[in-house]
Amino acid sequence: MEITVNHQTYSIAGSCSVVQLLTAVLQISESGIAVAVNQSVVSKSDWSVYHLQPGDQVMLIKATQGG
Repeated sequence: MEITVNHQTYSIAGSCSVVQLLTAVLQISESGIAVAVNQSVVSKSDWSVYHLQPGDQVMLIKATQGG
């Protein structure tokens, strides 16, 4: 299936949860990240059970410090 993450398309074989997307596909840490799928925020407590669907639009937002 194909999904889009921050305007970049990824091809993923089989089922993929948000946690699997972050750790296996994108290889990034889960800390300091907010995730929205199709413009709806997905609670971090649901990441392991929220499975992505073909054509999903995923937006990752990383917290940064500054002022």
